[in-house]
Amino acid sequence: MNFLSKFSIIISFFSLWLCSFVSAENQLFIGFIFILSFGILHGSNDIFVLKKILLKNEKFSFLRILLLYVLFILCCIVLFYYFPIIILLLFILFSGYHFGEQQLLYLNSKSETTNNLFMQLFQTLYGLLILFLLFEFHNNEVISVISDISRFKLNPLAITYGLLAIVFLFLVSSIFILKRNVTYRKFLLKELFYLLVFSVIFKVSSLIWGFTIYFVVWHSLPSIINQVNFLYGEFSFNNFLRYFKTALPYWLISLIGLGLFYFFSNEMKLFNSLFFSFLAAITFPHVLVIYNMIRKFKYAK
Repeated sequence: MNFLSKFSIIISFFSLWLCSFVSAENQLFIGFIFILSFGILHGSNDIFVLKKILLKNEKFSFLRILLLYVLFILCCIVLFYYFPIIILLLFILFSGYHFGEQQLLYLNSKSETTNNLFMQLFQTLYGLLILFLLFEFHNNEVISVISDISRFKLNPLAITYGLLAIVFLFLVSSIFILKRNVTYRKFLLKELFYLLVFSVIFKVSSLIWGFTIYFVVWHSLPSIINQVNFLYGEFSFNNFLRYFKTALPYWLISLIGLGLFYFFSNEMKLFNSLFFSFLAAITFPHVLVIYNMIRKFKYAK
């Protein structure tokens, strides 16, 4: 277990202890503050990551990359408005893959021993397992949010059956991986331990507080470290400051955009719809950028 994992576990359980002294309303407020700070920040440098990925391609100038990125986000927002259920399902699927890819980064770097498509499926199952554990422990709240943003009433059993199906497929694929390479045994046992940690966090905390702990501590911070390594060659405090300075304008624009959504929405349900459409819109391009970054970083070694 590396330093970052130990740090994440300590911070996670400290946050659980802290939530016993914080009201539900304040948990919601603090959770959104962290999501909008570190959470949004970890995707604010996508343009510069993409620029480095396309470094040798002269067809893509910085301005062209920026325009295409913004157009992609706007298209996602429009599609979410007209097809909320379809885009919501794609959002969950993409998020599942993205979370699993980040969490199982070591496994991805060793994927030459197995079919690459299968490894992507396994990473998706892992990420979906994390999400559905959160959904299952907060079933009613999740159904209420889905109803607010899509006007669709989900059957509570759909989440439970979905979780059981994902657990089954995850266990089957884990066995397959172990048969192909027994050296993964220690690694998979460690990830099963992390899943147990996530289960405790999601069970004890509220929906937003539990998601904040995972999203910020276990996903966003490691992702920022990986991006700094990719952009500047190594992670250091000075390189993090460089990362933060380049991300700052885009991060502020994102916050201003959300602020305008909130200001012009007449009711909370409308804001929920706008907020999740915004999250989905910035998630789709971010997932694609990080997917290509990891592969470029992997094969550059």
